Amino acid sequence: MKLRHFLLIGIFTLGSFVHAQEVKKNAIEVTGIAEMEVEPDEIIFSIGIKADNKNELADNEKKLFETLKNAGVKNEDIKFKSMYQNVYAKNGKFTKSYQFKASTKSNISKIFEDLNQKWVSNLNIAEVKNTKIADFRKAVKINALKAAKEKADYLLESMGKKTGTPLEITEIEDYTSDMIMPVAYKSSARNLQLEAADAPVDFSFDNIENIKIKYSIKTRYEIL
Repeated sequence: MKLRHFLLIGIFTLGSFVHAQEVKKNAIEVTGIAEMEVEPDEIIFSIGIKADNKNELADNEKKLFETLKNAGVKNEDIKFKSMYQNVYAKNGKFTKSYQFKASTKSNISKIFEDLNQKWVSNLNIAEVKNTKIADFRKAVKINALKAAKEKADYLLESMGKKTGTPLEITEIEDYTSDMIMPVAYKSSARNLQLEAADAPVDFSFDNIENIKIKYSIKTRYEIL
């Protein structure tokens, strides 16, 4: 009985292996690609303020918050990052760094114009993104999968075959970026004080490059 039992297991295992080999031989592997461009709706800025003493630093901090408020930036969108004291510096011994978020409702041009002050040590664009980027990524992946299925369909149809059950789906992230530097900002984003007065720049969301999302989905389908 034991011998018969082992023989049955061996036959079943061999049959499963042969079946797996047949599936592998009778399958098609294709890759679908999809892309999308998304308009940014949010900019993250890094800003530094400076002063010769703590009282002056506190005053400059109030000026910063007031300036940002007038430009449409909410207090909860302003985050403290760091504070530094340089005892060897003759001027600007105290510095304080912040990050703030500006949405499409914020007046970006007014922010740059009003913060062009001596007490502002630097103003940088830290990040450009879209608040619904996760939903857009999902849509691109689905479109890539649909493209793979469509490719498999017309390739097999040309051979008189049909696409069967998907056997394997692999996601390949080719390129995606939430941090796109606007062209017009590249020359001046490092330091606001370097912006030439006779070379005005359009600091607006309309002047920002779109965020590009691209995904590839590799799939294997059974051939019917």
